[in-house]
Amino acid sequence: MMFKIVHITAFVSSVAAHMAMIEPCVRFNPNCAPKPQLPAGVADYDSNIKNPIPYDGPVFKSDIPWPEPVASWTAGQPVTVKFQPGGAGHGGGHCQFAISYDNGKTSAIVHKVMQHCFFNGPSKSNEAEVLEYTFKLPADVPAASNAQFIWVWTNAIGNRELYTGISDISIANSGGSTSYSGQATIFLNHEGYDTIPEFGGDYTTGLSLYDNAPNVTISSSGYTAEQPSKQKPTSSSGKNENMSSASSEISSVSPSPKASVSHIIHSAASLSSTSSDSATPSSTAPSAKPTSNQGTAGGCEPGSLQCNDDDSGFRICTWGKWSDDFTCALGTVCKASGASSVYCGWP
Repeated sequence: MMFKIVHITAFVSSVAAHMAMIEPCVRFNPNCAPKPQLPAGVADYDSNIKNPIPYDGPVFKSDIPWPEPVASWTAGQPVTVKFQPGGAGHGGGHCQFAISYDNGKTSAIVHKVMQHCFFNGPSKSNEAEVLEYTFKLPADVPAASNAQFIWVWTNAIGNRELYTGISDISIANSGGSTSYSGQATIFLNHEGYDTIPEFGGDYTTGLSLYDNAPNVTISSSGYTAEQPSKQKPTSSSGKNENMSSASSEISSVSPSPKASVSHIIHSAASLSSTSSDSATPSSTAPSAKPTSNQGTAGGCEPGSLQCNDDDSGFRICTWGKWSDDFTCALGTVCKASGASSVYCGWP
């Protein structure tokens, strides 16, 4: 048996355990205290809970929830997220924390730790220094008995991999909020998504992808694409960060095709921020194939969204012309939300 010896430090770290969330307890971590009861149909806990997500698989390890919420949070109050000791921190990287109401299909960021996640600053160490983060849950996060809390990590050092966790929580909100708006969750280093290189000491690597993520409004009844955030990129390193590419935008926020989920509407909104002298797209996102040729219709307001003729999908106005149609997820239809915004929801 032969092994190709490349990136020794990355190989060693892949043999060692990686990182896993224990509070709120990620599905189906056997190391949480107390350890939640397994749902019917799940034979055992995940003994490889710290492993990265398989490159060609769904972006979360399981779409089956815990039988009961593993944490009860209150909007506007501090919450604490903890990670299992003894994991490989890969020199830090970018961590996102998000809320979802549809089992991870769509999610909005509630907290981010950029550049040095699991560390106190730049580090070449593989031993994580910071294992918990406390932050205030936004006051307008809607109440729900079956919400999901999501963690997504892009590592700084080592193999280019995706690390995620999804937990089942309940949220109380006495203010009556029915929706929450925040940046869409970004997935990287996975099939169908952008890949960024090892940071090599440059902790701004990939930050423009996060800074330019479109906004999304989530609630228990669906989600709405909004205008992209107006933040300027914090990095111009050019490290596989072609933010002017329409397909790059789509692949960076669309879930894996194998997850059978559509986030295309989020990324479509972000196309309105690209300029007419954009660079040629360098990749094609498999989850963003147009289904009809509506791109020649003109006379529209850049950034506007509209449902297509049969409400099976939507189009966006870029540079004064309507784009080709993008299809809503299976079982959902396009619905208008105001004069120039749409969402894909249940009929």
